Amino acid sequence: MPGGGEIIIDSPSLIDGLLDREGGTFTDRPEDSGGPTKWGWTQSALCAVYDRAVSIEAVRNLTREQAAALYAQEHWRRPGFDKLAAISPKVAAKLFDIHVNLPPSRAGEFLQRALNALNKQASLYADVKVDGQIGPATRSALATYLRLRGGEGESVLLELINSQLAVYYLERTEARSLNEFNIYGWVLNRVVKDV
Repeated sequence: MPGGGEIIIDSPSLIDGLLDREGGTFTDRPEDSGGPTKWGWTQSALCAVYDRAVSIEAVRNLTREQAAALYAQEHWRRPGFDKLAAISPKVAAKLFDIHVNLPPSRAGEFLQRALNALNKQASLYADVKVDGQIGPATRSALATYLRLRGGEGESVLLELINSQLAVYYLERTEARSLNEFNIYGWVLNRVVKDV
């Protein structure tokens, strides 16, 4: 497997690392547009997952175990990163982290845009639709790209994904000045330190 298969995916280690970064302290800061949050789960995200109203108290009482189970289902299996991990554990882990922190389609879109840019005008594989969905066409393009480019190609792909992530944070901050309180941590923990 390019880049080494030593990364353990869909195990407590990946989600535990995320939970450690997010932290288990309840927050509700005015400069954070997410609102009431614990373990990285916002009140609005929990409402969407449960398809019902969720109280601030329910957010405050969210356990690490509950948060981990939600991450595994909503941000790992549902978007198909478990299937992507069979092709590239590193790419799957990176997209998982992005999926948690950005609007759901962005992680897949970042991968699809990068794969399309790296395919030499569709001479290596067909362009994939940039829709954020990690389906068979995206997985096939990734597998072909890595077969042709190997570990070095995986590193280039990850840098292109990270570059898009950094630009996303910059544009988000330019659009909302209160995000100046957050951008340093976002870039440090999600781009520089990486997964």
